[in-house]
Amino acid sequence: MNRFEGHISEIETDGGLSLVTVKTAKDLEFRSIVIDTPDSAPYLKKNQKVEVLFKETEVAIGPENIKDISLSNKIPCSVEAVDKSTLLSSLDLKCSEGRIRSIISTRSVRELGLVPGKSVSALIKLNEVMLAPL
Repeated sequence: MNRFEGHISEIETDGGLSLVTVKTAKDLEFRSIVIDTPDSAPYLKKNQKVEVLFKETEVAIGPENIKDISLSNKIPCSVEAVDKSTLLSSLDLKCSEGRIRSIISTRSVRELGLVPGKSVSALIKLNEVMLAPL
C-alpha cells in the first residue's frame, strides 16, 4: 500500500459526495472522492491532517508530462527499480514526496521502455485514493 501524509487543502461537496484535495509537505497534491461530507464525517475539514492511501495495482504509468487525460492524480516520478516477472512487474518510483510502488504488466514495462532513471507520470484515479484521518 502506498502512503503519504498531508493536510486537506480543499473540499467540494455535492449531495453525499466530497471531492477532497490533500497537499503533502512538499506540495504534492492528491485528489480523492469520498462518499461523505463535512456534516457526516467530522475529519473532512480544511487543514485536517490525513493519510493518503492507494494500492500498488491502482498506479498506472504514463509519459513524463502527460496533460490531456481525465485522471486527477498525475505525479511526476522517475523509475528507481524494476522487478520483472513473467506476467507482472513491480516498479519503485521516486517522486518529490518519497516513493510510490506500482504493479503493472511486464508487457507494459517492455512497451513503455521502463528502466531505472526514466522520467514518467504515476497516474491514480481519484476514486482509488483513500483518506484516513491522523
